[in-house]
Amino acid sequence: MRQAYDSDITREQFSQISQDLESVRRITRPRKVDLYDIFCAILYLLKSACTWRNIPHDFPNWRIVRYYYEIWTEKDENGQSILDYVQAKLVAIERYESGRNPLPSMLIADSKTVQNADCAEERGYDGGKKNRV
Repeated sequence: MRQAYDSDITREQFSQISQDLESVRRITRPRKVDLYDIFCAILYLLKSACTWRNIPHDFPNWRIVRYYYEIWTEKDENGQSILDYVQAKLVAIERYESGRNPLPSMLIADSKTVQNADCAEERGYDGGKKNRV
């Protein structure tokens, strides 16, 4: 039994994406590790930004985790990987279950005002900072 981490998803959430992850697997010998632990190890790696070798030892070996990561991040003809797909699927399911639209309807982008050179053809006005750019 391994320790629970903040980046983990529940087994119930994993059951909603397990078929998608298993469909990518190349048929070889029987699997000896739990895909749930591998997926949680990848989430831990992405959230903590640690190196492969610094994945905690209660997860499967880092080489196995990296093997699955490389398979799951291969892009298809549409430029999307299975990892992108299952993460978007989990977000959509969570939004739906909380009574929200599965697709976000708003985007907030933060930007920085950059001063134009005097020779620039167009100049604008930044209303938030009350200055000409």
